[in-house]
Amino acid sequence: MGKQHKKESIGSIITRYIMMLIGATLAAVALELFLIPNTIIDGGIIGVSLLTNNLTGLNFGILIFIFNIPFLIAGYKFIGKSFVLASLFSIVALALIEPTLHTILPATDEPLLATVFGGLILGIGVGIVIRNGGALDGTEILGILLSRKLPFSVGEFVMFINIFIFAWAGFVLGWEQAMLSIITYFIASKAIDFVGQGLTGDTKAALIVTDEYDEVGEAIQHRLGRMITNLYGKGGYEEKDKEVIFVVLTRLEIAKLKSIVHETDPKAFITIVDAQEAHGGKFKKAIH
Repeated sequence: MGKQHKKESIGSIITRYIMMLIGATLAAVALELFLIPNTIIDGGIIGVSLLTNNLTGLNFGILIFIFNIPFLIAGYKFIGKSFVLASLFSIVALALIEPTLHTILPATDEPLLATVFGGLILGIGVGIVIRNGGALDGTEILGILLSRKLPFSVGEFVMFINIFIFAWAGFVLGWEQAMLSIITYFIASKAIDFVGQGLTGDTKAALIVTDEYDEVGEAIQHRLGRMITNLYGKGGYEEKDKEVIFVVLTRLEIAKLKSIVHETDPKAFITIVDAQEAHGGKFKKAIH
């Protein structure tokens, strides 16, 4: 019988959800006080929801919730329950908070200022959500799922989808607004990368140095569903033989990996680096 693994503490869960609430609030502020009043959109599901809102007048919060549901259902099976619950919480928070800001006057009516600061605040908000184990946009979930079947990266899928979204925006909102929207998307992407501390790549590799390598390795395989490789090394100071755990994962799984490792061994040392590509073997998510 396998070991009983430590679960994330209630305090840690509450802290993560508070941070995701803050992230969703910042995203709502960016949309309602900067982007929507100036007819500027972002990419992904947020962009599709904003365009649909512009065309039909339907509530943005309802639209972003409905459009994300299919991706969350798919993500539940292939990415994990905790990720989907965190994402659902963040999306519902955004959907509920955004309408409450309707009565507040826009921060600016200058399109360029709205583009820069709206994109920056939106990216920080989305980045906080991702950093704490959730997501506000289902297109990245779709990219993760499709990249396992087709020879394209998550980033390539997301960019391909956004090309159509911004082209659609050009016809609906005008090409000048579409160009401002592309700038917003670029700024938001860089802000997400900054907040997430290196979440730029689709695939990451983690090296974990721990004296509890058996328990940590088993916890990663059991709770994250990733296969690990044990590398043998020697400490430079104490010159003791050590096992280093090597695991490849997606950027959306980084927050959960850190939580698992630090709950199992608070003294563990983790290094996360970009992995340009990952093919073959058992990189695909294990299904429990």
